[in-house]
Amino acid sequence: MIDTAFSLETGDPGRNYVPTGNMLLHAVYDTLLTFEGSDESEPIPSLATVEINDDATQSTFTLQEGRTFSDGSPVDADDVVFSLNRVKGMADSKANFLMNGITVEKVDDMTVQLVTEEPSLEVPAIVTNPALSILNSEVVQENGGTSDSDDEAEDFLNSASVGSGPYMLDSMDITSRAVLVPNPEYDGDYSPSYERIMLRNVTESATQQINLKGGDSNLAVDLNGDQTAQLSDDFNVTSTPSAQTIFVLVNQDEEVGGVTANPDFAEAVRYALDYEGLLKLAGAGSVQATGVIPPMFLGALEQGVQQDLDRSKAALEESGYDGEAVTLQFPNDNPVGGVEFTPVAERVQSQLKKAGINAELAPAPFASQIDPYVGGKEAFSMWYWGPDFADASSFLPFGPGQKVGLRAGWEADSAPEIAELVEAAENATSMEEREEAMHDYAEVMQEKGPFVPLVVPGINLAGDASVGNIQYNSTWTLDIPLLQPAS
Repeated sequence: MIDTAFSLETGDPGRNYVPTGNMLLHAVYDTLLTFEGSDESEPIPSLATVEINDDATQSTFTLQEGRTFSDGSPVDADDVVFSLNRVKGMADSKANFLMNGITVEKVDDMTVQLVTEEPSLEVPAIVTNPALSILNSEVVQENGGTSDSDDEAEDFLNSASVGSGPYMLDSMDITSRAVLVPNPEYDGDYSPSYERIMLRNVTESATQQINLKGGDSNLAVDLNGDQTAQLSDDFNVTSTPSAQTIFVLVNQDEEVGGVTANPDFAEAVRYALDYEGLLKLAGAGSVQATGVIPPMFLGALEQGVQQDLDRSKAALEESGYDGEAVTLQFPNDNPVGGVEFTPVAERVQSQLKKAGINAELAPAPFASQIDPYVGGKEAFSMWYWGPDFADASSFLPFGPGQKVGLRAGWEADSAPEIAELVEAAENATSMEEREEAMHDYAEVMQEKGPFVPLVVPGINLAGDASVGNIQYNSTWTLDIPLLQPAS
């Protein structure tokens, strides 16, 4: 029994793009490549191996011989082409952006190429996302599946499994529970260890803790650091930094932010904060955000900013700030990794005051905050960001002229040298070149960007004494196929 707060919308991998859906479907469906647990340094084979050409525009996937779907039929190139083109073609899929700019071509029955016009070293990481799972194309097409917006296979996939993963979906209610059972035809590397796994929707982390301690569940996914600290040594706890970053946004559009648009104001904020003090609020597994790229990813900085009140006050004077109130907006009902935004915002407010910045807090529900944030209408706010897939390129959107950069009113021509670093990272054709560009990008963003990264919250997965090999992954959170009896 696994307790988790559900974000579950569908049993159709091609339409899924929420955390609980990723967790569930990763156990049912295989992707071309995968990651094993928390090691996300490099994708490894799942259904296929990969070779990338010299200019990084062509990724050739060779399917492993003998792999089968849950009905015993073989996995072949037609299944890959259909599955990926189905996601690409469904306009209502939240995940179809993963296939933007990628063309899928069959080479032979066991070989498929993914082709891009520009270099794309992130393709291997992209195809690990559960939305790009490989489905039994014949069965899906027999049940309404197409490669365009006429697709009607979702209802079928909500109650059936057509994958090659270690488990099958036995039943699912997106509001309450989902049940997995072993795939009798599974022939991959992660043999199912349990005859039945139930995921149960338990929205409150405190209730998850009570259920775990009382023996009503075997594993809790959403405990915070304080709650895991209260568990005895009889429980198996995995605490590690997540891939989410909590940050402060300082809008660079003068019409939106006024004084915040002065780059010196962002510098004043950056050096006013006591990051060690903020980290104490985050609990087990959490670390200081060393930059816009979290520590687990390529190019991340080893050290974060250190508080320097003299530097902060000097920058504040240069900015023209005259003591006026600056409103700090943030969602107050959407904790990340067990970290509540309100106490973090209160501590930020207190620390800014020591540097001479008068911040007034404006908490509001996520639902009312998200649109002005996405629309670039918040002058000074606190938000969070996580990867679309397990690759450092997921953090390039913080750059000028990019998706998150524009939310801060930061146009590409405002910082052309940083925009060039984004382009260099995107167009790298070797991992060495890419790592250097990512590191340079992270370094200059830490000095000049309108974002002040605060904390990478921890993720805390806790199981009773019967459950072993509890591992975190930034995309599917809990790696269910790796779970084993502790003995």
